Amino acid sequence: MGEQLILRPRSAARALDISRSKLYELIADGELELIQLGERMSGVPMQSILDFIERRRAASQPKVNAA
Repeated sequence: MGEQLILRPRSAARALDISRSKLYELIADGELELIQLGERMSGVPMQSILDFIERRRAASQPKVNAA
């Protein structure tokens, strides 16, 4: 297993090419998940990032009207 399953907030923000403050906004809005890994350590599951990207992709697709 070469891919990280959980990213620290700084790495998650870098992966999404957003600021850490924007990352925390997305977490507060429920768009991304933040889990506690220890008393003072937290991380964003990679699956949460992938799900977020997929939701954004689906929302940006043009709507096709059925005839």
